Amino acid sequence: MDLSVNYMGIALKNPILVGSSKLTASFESIKKCIEHGAGAIVLKSIFEEQLLTNVDKLLEQDDKYVYYPQAIDYINTYAKYQGVKEYIDLIKKVRSYSDVPLIASINCVSADEWPSFSRQFEQAGVNGIELNIAISPFDTEYDSAQIEQIYVDIVREVKKHTSVPVAVKIGNYFTNVGHITKRLVEAGADALVLFNRFYRPDINIDRAEIINDNFLSGPQEISQSLRWVALLSNKLNCSIAASTGIHDYVGVVKQIMAGADTVQLCSALYNKGTGYMDTLLLDLKKWMHKNNYKSIDDFKSKVSANDEYSEAFKRIQYMKRSIE
Repeated sequence: MDLSVNYMGIALKNPILVGSSKLTASFESIKKCIEHGAGAIVLKSIFEEQLLTNVDKLLEQDDKYVYYPQAIDYINTYAKYQGVKEYIDLIKKVRSYSDVPLIASINCVSADEWPSFSRQFEQAGVNGIELNIAISPFDTEYDSAQIEQIYVDIVREVKKHTSVPVAVKIGNYFTNVGHITKRLVEAGADALVLFNRFYRPDINIDRAEIINDNFLSGPQEISQSLRWVALLSNKLNCSIAASTGIHDYVGVVKQIMAGADTVQLCSALYNKGTGYMDTLLLDLKKWMHKNNYKSIDDFKSKVSANDEYSEAFKRIQYMKRSIE
């Protein structure tokens, strides 16, 4: 049974990636993911803002630096070095343990300055970079075209600094998902990750306060990414990773039939532990054997390639709906 796939030019032994999260934040947790069969690891994101926050923390320790601009410049450089150094040390440690593909994740909101660090991650041993671009569309001063241009600018700038493939993880907050994804590929994106699951605040009505207990996805959330994977997989010249709502082998199969090259897991592993990947991979093999599939390619895009089914993914309103 051949589970191997190609993801933006990287050969993987299977299509299951452990997505950027606490599960990929330390050597010990990453080691467990590798031991249980992860096809690739997307490291926990290093934040563009985090580098600036580190500077603030250092300044808070001794306010005398505020009066010496040259000292602030030094601290600024030092803080950035430390933030990147810790990330690079983790990459090197994991790389010395295993040759399972590693993908660095960068959470970013601009194309300023930080893209030069991507080369350092490449030199440390990552096989690719995932740009987790999360620009909230809540600022009324920016129109949709301006926001989309920032995404494109980030991709173009990062591609100047690295030779490893670059994936872009986006949310679905776009006027036209098809158009922005096309622009990102034209800007150099080697893969798209559909979709990011953003923070989802709720309100406790008894305490009249914000709560955040909805941080894990549920299986019912697969439909949104499934739609766009199916609609874009045959139109864009890039790899596609499906994310959010994938909790069992059935979800994996659905996304691959829709055209995904890989899937990313987080919530399922939080709920059931990293050892669940063993079960998931075994279940996937059993399903393939039952349906006489010898490789992933045998059923990849089997649904999205059907024009009749493709039209179904475009439909957004019910012509008739009976609820009993």
